[in-house]
Amino acid sequence: MSGTAADHVVRRPAPPDLTPWSADPYANALRNGHGPLFLRRTDGWLLPLDVERWCAGADGADLSALRRCEGPVLDIGCGPGRLVTELAGRGHRALGIDVSEAAVAHTLRIGGPALRRSVFDPLPGEGRWGSVLLIDGNVGIGGDPHALLMRTAELLAPGGLLIAETAPLDIDERVRVRLVDGHLAPESGGAADRSGPGDTDFPWARIGALALLRYAQPQGWQLCDQWTADGRTFLALRRSRRVRTVSQSADTANSAAVISSQLPRKTSTDSPLAAL
Repeated sequence: MSGTAADHVVRRPAPPDLTPWSADPYANALRNGHGPLFLRRTDGWLLPLDVERWCAGADGADLSALRRCEGPVLDIGCGPGRLVTELAGRGHRALGIDVSEAAVAHTLRIGGPALRRSVFDPLPGEGRWGSVLLIDGNVGIGGDPHALLMRTAELLAPGGLLIAETAPLDIDERVRVRLVDGHLAPESGGAADRSGPGDTDFPWARIGALALLRYAQPQGWQLCDQWTADGRTFLALRRSRRVRTVSQSADTANSAAVISSQLPRKTSTDSPLAAL
């Protein structure tokens, strides 16, 4: 195939198993509105998950990201829905997706549009989204930033915007983790694994800003903005207008109708995709 590197067809790896996020510890934490909840690495190291913030309204750092959104917005791993609900209230057509039934139920309950889907499932409006969000550590989904960026490029319109929150450190870590309830187990003195039957370790990644750029730039992503807010670190990356992927098909031409049929009718009037 002739042409530049940005013209080639990229192939998406097989999707990871994301079912652990449907397990009891995460669902229970969202229903209760608080943790403690952790991701535990196989070596025992614990990463605390900020469930209380996720279940609250959008804060100043969140708003710094949402103000940069363009056109229809897809929130990947929307959790209990604070971002997609805020976007809908601001007049954006927006959709949250999450593999957790409890997360989607919470989002719908507070007035946000959401579907129970993995980012690697077929989704409404593929190739037509104006902005995609990967917030609250969701750049780690699947443990493969390269594959996740490929998939995000498939979802965005040419020239669309990815807004990602990265780890505050210069880190590029791919590990296997398990969701654990942080309530202390008296017999162990440590974080109890209360995930119930069927729980398993799954791949995850912790990616800093420099590492994300190292993955993104060879795929044709362009850095538009980089900022910190309330100790959190964000990047805005612009999708190349020339990359195409194998999952895009003739059905993409009809995706505007899919978005219009599934998303709220309000939209920002200055959006480049406001006609969707």
